[in-house]
Amino acid sequence: KENFQSKVVVVQSTSGGKGVQLAEQDGLYQVYLKGMENGMPVTKNRLISCISRTIDAREHFDQVLETAHNPDMRFIISNTTEAGIVYDENCKLEDRVPRTFPAKLTKLLFERYRAFSDAKGYFILSCELIDDNGTELLKCVLRHAEDWKLGQGFCEWLTTENLFCTTLVDRIVTGYPKEEAETYVEENGWEDTALVVGELFGFWAIAGSEQLKKEFPAEDAGLPVVITDNVAYYKKRKVRILNGAHTSMATVSFLAGENYVRESTENPLIREYLNQLIYHEIIPSLGMDPSDMSRFADEVIDRFRNPYVKHRLLDITLNSVAKWKARVLPTLLEAVEKGGNFPEALTLSFTGLLSFYSAAVRMENGRLYGMYQDQLYEIRDDKEVLDFFAERINKPVDAAYLRDFAGKYGFFGYDLTGIDGFAKQVLKDCEIIKEKGMQILLEQKYGTALA
Repeated sequence: KENFQSKVVVVQSTSGGKGVQLAEQDGLYQVYLKGMENGMPVTKNRLISCISRTIDAREHFDQVLETAHNPDMRFIISNTTEAGIVYDENCKLEDRVPRTFPAKLTKLLFERYRAFSDAKGYFILSCELIDDNGTELLKCVLRHAEDWKLGQGFCEWLTTENLFCTTLVDRIVTGYPKEEAETYVEENGWEDTALVVGELFGFWAIAGSEQLKKEFPAEDAGLPVVITDNVAYYKKRKVRILNGAHTSMATVSFLAGENYVRESTENPLIREYLNQLIYHEIIPSLGMDPSDMSRFADEVIDRFRNPYVKHRLLDITLNSVAKWKARVLPTLLEAVEKGGNFPEALTLSFTGLLSFYSAAVRMENGRLYGMYQDQLYEIRDDKEVLDFFAERINKPVDAAYLRDFAGKYGFFGYDLTGIDGFAKQVLKDCEIIKEKGMQILLEQKYGTALA
């Protein structure tokens, strides 16, 4: 876009990694987007050249603060993971490098406020995958401003001259393609250690203002960006359908012998499971525009089938307990509340989760390992979750086991065992998975639909 010629300063909160790689390559790296369009394979490659420099915040936070003195600096985009937006009362203004991102941001904003008598603020676009990310970030910053006694004038400036935008980003990016690295070197003639691969589909919803639209003309440039007053709609659609299906299928597919998302969708039984899960249980429970939900679901299935994005199921299983609680449990409860048929596919997603974790065989150096049909795999989750299953190695998954995990005092903030028929179905299916395997269970549930 001719009226938006900007550069980017990349700030990395951890030492080493991508920041060093980008610095060694003068800020240049490539993005490969791959997928299917109109039934044909498509690859798009772009050399990213907008990065002016990278800063290691731990070593050179003074350089981060210097950016506040540039009046043309207008946008701060954060992606510090779900754990990044957190308030820590131990962070102080006097800290050379505050520990948390909100504390670092507060110190940067205060530097900006002091640098100019009529300081222009920032558009702060929060991309962390939590509800109301922009609002939550502002809350943390205001608490630090109050604790640090930065003054009423600064607090008013924070809310009047800065816009903390809640956003939703949707694109699957699998990162550096280690397995095909040599192919990319041959194709490009140089080794790009910062190269990343992602899917063609992309979407960014931003809760913003007319001024943001004017200064950040992404929509006018034809990018898949929507500046809206209803990010919650897009967030619920993505989390419940895309993320909910991802989390539900990951353990089920892995226990059925698959290793990647695409290969899972080529398994007729898993494909039928996804069909029942998404179209017959998730979408009807949402109470949202069914035609838009079905269209989005169709896109999700196409994205799962993308032959160019190798998305490992074991990577998706990271922190599955918290993910299931956030992405699947609300849908299950809404489905139960609406009545009708028992939500069998949603229940199976929980059964897969429990079977995946309860197959734990040993704990070594804080790492928990499971064994299923002679395949050893690592179970990755919070320490509390790992300890729970480590304490129950070799114990049968019975009513007491299920009650401890999913009952009133379990991990989900809700007594799942109180749902009529839920515990009975889970325990029955866990036994089949243990004795005969997930593939047999899927055949029993969905084989007739394919006959």
